[in-house]
Amino acid sequence: MKFIFGLGNIGAKYDQTRHNIGFMALDHFAASQGVDFTPTKLFGQAAKLNVDGETVWLVKPTTYMNDSGQSVRAFLDFYGGKADDILVLNDDLDSPFGKLRFRAKGSAGGHNGLKSIMAHTGTQNFLRLKFGISHPDHTHEAVVNYVLGKFSKEDLAEWEQTFEKTDQALLDWIKGADAAALSNRYNG
Repeated sequence: MKFIFGLGNIGAKYDQTRHNIGFMALDHFAASQGVDFTPTKLFGQAAKLNVDGETVWLVKPTTYMNDSGQSVRAFLDFYGGKADDILVLNDDLDSPFGKLRFRAKGSAGGHNGLKSIMAHTGTQNFLRLKFGISHPDHTHEAVVNYVLGKFSKEDLAEWEQTFEKTDQALLDWIKGADAAALSNRYNG
């Protein structure tokens, strides 16, 4: 069993914001696989699919970004999963706009959703796919306003192409590609 967690904030005011790129990518993948999300008691909206005999849960935590780990922990506990079974999709201020980057482990890099997952799982060793959104500047207020700001129509058109590539990357991971193979194929 595998789990893909797309990070974001729930509610219409956060739709199509930079911080919700994990939700957006997971929505695109779910649509490509013909599955829909439904609310769960595990602090998330989830969709279940089967790929070549592998059960995969697609999860959008409903705890808001800063407590995403609560949903991750609940799903892992309920289904008997471990950190090796998860892939987290999140925004990355430190990568250029549109760049994809698989990373097998490491610090949260200031990302509160990742910090929460690390706190709830007790490890930094889980795969993540980071979506570059660029960095406005280094003042806290500018960063907050930027990540909670909405993408332009032009940006959304570019992401649509990137999400098609992401769909294939997610399928590759589900079918057994490891972090090194995914990095070689998709990073950059």
